[in-house]
Amino acid sequence: MSISKTELEDRKEGKDLYSYQKGAIDKIFTAFEESPDDYHLLYQLPTGGGKTVIFSEIVRQYLKHHKKKVLVMTHRIELCKQTSNVLTEFGVVNKVVDSKADLSDQSNYSCFVAMVETLNNRLNDDKLDISDIGLVIIDEAHYNSFTKLFKFFSQSFILGVTATPLSSSIELPMTDNYDELIVGESIESLIENGFLSRAEMFSYNVGLTSLVVGANGDYTVKSSEDLYTDNDMLTKLLQAYEERAKGKKTLIFNNGINTSLHVYDTFRRAGYPVAHLDNTNTKKERALILKWFKKTPDAILTSVSILTTGFDEPTVESIILNRATKSLTLYYQMIGRGSRILKDKKTFSVIDLGNNFHRFGPWGDDLDWQRIFKSPNYYLDSILSDDDLESNFRYEMPDELRAEFSKSKNVYFDIQKTYVDSIRNGESSKVVLERSIEQHAKICTENSEDVYDALALAKMLGDDIDFRIQRYTKCISKSTFNFVEWLKGDYRKKLNAYLRSNFDEVFEEIYGYPPED
Repeated sequence: MSISKTELEDRKEGKDLYSYQKGAIDKIFTAFEESPDDYHLLYQLPTGGGKTVIFSEIVRQYLKHHKKKVLVMTHRIELCKQTSNVLTEFGVVNKVVDSKADLSDQSNYSCFVAMVETLNNRLNDDKLDISDIGLVIIDEAHYNSFTKLFKFFSQSFILGVTATPLSSSIELPMTDNYDELIVGESIESLIENGFLSRAEMFSYNVGLTSLVVGANGDYTVKSSEDLYTDNDMLTKLLQAYEERAKGKKTLIFNNGINTSLHVYDTFRRAGYPVAHLDNTNTKKERALILKWFKKTPDAILTSVSILTTGFDEPTVESIILNRATKSLTLYYQMIGRGSRILKDKKTFSVIDLGNNFHRFGPWGDDLDWQRIFKSPNYYLDSILSDDDLESNFRYEMPDELRAEFSKSKNVYFDIQKTYVDSIRNGESSKVVLERSIEQHAKICTENSEDVYDALALAKMLGDDIDFRIQRYTKCISKSTFNFVEWLKGDYRKKLNAYLRSNFDEVFEEIYGYPPED
């Protein structure tokens, strides 16, 4: 696909469409013309690709050429209002069917926009005449709440639109409710042609085996809050921000209000401009917070799920996933909030503190949406478990710490391989930690002039030590909390003792001469 520079620069609101959007509309109308009246069509396009623009133009053209009416369904009130506004820009007079709507004038309208729950109530109360609805459009169609309304529209053409054609429930795959999927432009194509910013991903390995999966198939809020309100995790979050996003406008996603409030307190105490937002905030409070966020260049906004859809702030430069999720859709939605382009913004940062990158792959990876749509279980079964993910991790020093060990060619030590080798050689598993301590002592000595420098460097190895202990306890299948904590403390004592006793000898082995007195 080749996009002219003029087309990129001259786009206005309303009916001006990009070539890929026009192509999508042509495909959808072709399917509409060639299919029965009750056909269910699903259209996929990444967040930021302009799904609302596309289906608004479809509504405009449909009403121009057909004598039936159109209904657009959303799952949130904010999306309802945004959709209504875009339809108006396209010259489509529409009525929002909310809980306060007066439907006495409904015969004057050819297009209705409604939130799913409100619509369900109105239809069950027989308050809305849908006998002449020919086209039903469902925004964010992967949500299952819409399917209960399909029975009311057995003679209507249904068009579902989504960025991720994977149902929010394993029990209700989208292929059961839609006859066909049309796949739109890929994220990579949209990036290449200047429609989306490119994500620079930074992943920090996190132990997630304490998390519990709930009835909805994702991690429970309680188990997430137990992990992410821990001081070590809050410290890791702050360090990750300072390493990769300091000074950038940042959006932090959490799983739980309590976690977000802890995050707010952590950043506020550190002196950073931060605000917290969740679904308990009033409309006025939310408007004030989002206004502050928009106008403050280095603002940090910590939130709970409320900004995953229907939130468009192109000035966001950094996204932090301070949570784990098993939902591919949520993963794409959260990252997509940073993908909007600006003249001076071609990239944005993504800091992953939930192993999501390892679970789902890079944002914008070349996913086979047709296969995911047709065989969702095949895709879901291929996702690695947390245990499998963590067994593949290797600790990577942050850049600033790695600079302290710049004289060492390699700082990584493979606990698992050392364990397997020791067992094969008939040795005790204890030699694994002994050899790890020797390697730690060596890299500390390589980068020091005396034992005091080496001891100072050893203090900086806390995360690496903890990672090695966690990996070791998995190898020996003994990981009670007290035992793990004891091992971490014992390791540090033994490393310090080894350095004090052996620094001169190790130094001479490395350099061929003893350290200066």
